[in-house]
Amino acid sequence: MKNSFQRRAVSTAALSFLSVLSVNAFAQNAPLSLQEVTVTGNPLGSSDLIAPATQLSGTDLLLRSKTTLGETLDGLPGVSSTYFGPNASRPIIRGLDGDRIRILNNGGGSLDVSNLSYDHAVTLDPLSIERIEVLRGPGALMYGGSAVGGVVNVIDNRIAREPQFDESGGVSGKTDLNLATGNSERGKGLLLEAGNTRYQLHVDAFDRQTGDVSVPIDLSCTQNGVTTTQRKICNSASNTSGQAVGGSLFFDNGYVGASASNYNSTYGTVAEDDVTIGMKSNRYALEGEVRNLGGFVQSVKGQYSQTNYNHTELEGATPSTVFKNTGNDLRLEAHLAKSGNFDGMFGFQTQSNRFSADGLEAFAPHSKTDQTAAFAYEEMATPWGKLSLGGRLESVRVESFGNPEAARFTPGFREFNAGSYALGSLWNVAPGWKLTSNLAYTERAPKDYELFANGPHLATAAYELGNANLNKEMSGNLDVGAAWKAGANRFGVNGYVSRFQNYIMLNSTGLVQDALPLYQYEQVRARVVGLESSGSVRLLEGASTLDLALRGDLVRATNLDNGEALPRIAPWRVGSTLLWGSGPWGANFGFDHSGAQHRVPVTDRATDAYTLWNLAGTYRMRAGAASLLWFTRLDNITNQLVYSASSVLTTTAFPKAPMPGRSLKVGMQASF
Repeated sequence: MKNSFQRRAVSTAALSFLSVLSVNAFAQNAPLSLQEVTVTGNPLGSSDLIAPATQLSGTDLLLRSKTTLGETLDGLPGVSSTYFGPNASRPIIRGLDGDRIRILNNGGGSLDVSNLSYDHAVTLDPLSIERIEVLRGPGALMYGGSAVGGVVNVIDNRIAREPQFDESGGVSGKTDLNLATGNSERGKGLLLEAGNTRYQLHVDAFDRQTGDVSVPIDLSCTQNGVTTTQRKICNSASNTSGQAVGGSLFFDNGYVGASASNYNSTYGTVAEDDVTIGMKSNRYALEGEVRNLGGFVQSVKGQYSQTNYNHTELEGATPSTVFKNTGNDLRLEAHLAKSGNFDGMFGFQTQSNRFSADGLEAFAPHSKTDQTAAFAYEEMATPWGKLSLGGRLESVRVESFGNPEAARFTPGFREFNAGSYALGSLWNVAPGWKLTSNLAYTERAPKDYELFANGPHLATAAYELGNANLNKEMSGNLDVGAAWKAGANRFGVNGYVSRFQNYIMLNSTGLVQDALPLYQYEQVRARVVGLESSGSVRLLEGASTLDLALRGDLVRATNLDNGEALPRIAPWRVGSTLLWGSGPWGANFGFDHSGAQHRVPVTDRATDAYTLWNLAGTYRMRAGAASLLWFTRLDNITNQLVYSASSVLTTTAFPKAPMPGRSLKVGMQASF
């Protein structure tokens, strides 16, 4: 009864809010200007960031784009990836992964089950992405305890927030074509937008097919009872596609819009030669904002999304396990009128997920998670910079319904009240120089599988057992940073420490169940400390430019109960790239070096140091009304054999899944 009431209340609130926007949409139509800022890290639209953030778009995103979100972001300072082969990879931020990293789609929840298992792909493909924003550290608390490590916001512009065209209207578009040798990739994408100052329509579609990935080592592969040896990762081919349609109506003081998108992927799981995953996700979103209200509340913004997700794991042609997740997410934000030096906002968010797993690898029960939260953020301008204060209170209910086909699961529920708070400062210490600090306390409620798991999980090569007695995960977090900018030259460095009172982790019991090592979720004291930096120096200025980009990071994560390292932590890394530009031409050449990672738990495999060299080039030209960008990229030039320290496969399935070998990618992006 209570859950039914909550669903009706959420739906009524969303529909009522968007109905008001729709009435205003038909009454007014003048456009407003749009600030180009990293919106995820700027709840008030400020151009000065206190929390460390990175944005990728345009050519930078195009040249970094790979087949998964995790690999696309891997190598940014502080960011690594879970790398479960080339088809399933989730970002790791500052050594934290899974449910400590929140992945958003246009600011709303991306309700897949990639957090449940490393072999489950994120349902967002780089081919359809316009921009990615990465927010690192405790400044992400407004998105909940599941964002203690950071937030990745993927933006696709399917619901436009500002008019792109003038009153007479227009049409714009973009198409992407690319080919790659290392995985026989054939990718293509198309985006079209049309409208005027009153409305805008959006359509996009993408398709990518890949074969098994080439590597610099002979690997065995057994499929359909036949064993072969080849220099490829067995069962790493994929076929991914998606389509979306969206539209917005604009009025003097805001907008209202809606979108529908579909994502389909069939890919090999890499850890098992004969197992593939067939995945499908449908997402529907509503969004709107009313601005310039003129009272205590200056603007109100609402977002609502519903996702229907399922995937089937197939052994050969036979379905073995089916995962389903249905969820909705509602977020309302109100921006308050400025009062003296104070500028603030507050909001409300509710999210509900219904999950089920049936079949041979149903290691988690049927469950339902309801989360309701209120949050607030305030900034105070000062002569020397600004101070920020934020907080979020959450109520979380996690319920297990058991499984009618598996008596080992026990029905039950847990309820948690969690609070997170953060204090930040920015000091303009000298011309071009800024110092920042962020202090936060964060609480995270355990997830359904952490509480109620009980079954074989072949992706981790373990029998996983939940712990219904887990408490909230609590952590204190400190981040300090310095940044300098002078013309084309810039430098930034951040140091951080997170101390967990009861970090939730999967620990070995030393026992065996169903022929698999038995692991159980337990809570330990833990500490994560690290450093990350990046910079760029202009070496040549004139008709041609030459810049030297530098980057580096390190993280050290420790289980304080036994003194061992936490699992799957990336080693220290440094990198450098020369970037040259001259008129329509561009090129870059550089390397990324990762140190050896020998500081691992006794159950994990150490990894050797390696250096990857990469080269890329671009050329722009006009073709009638279109702008053509031709590009080429050569990855892992020396064909180095690499195993990822942050991938579970390096331990559980060695040597089956090294990182990809040398690959040449060529492509063209046409815009009009």
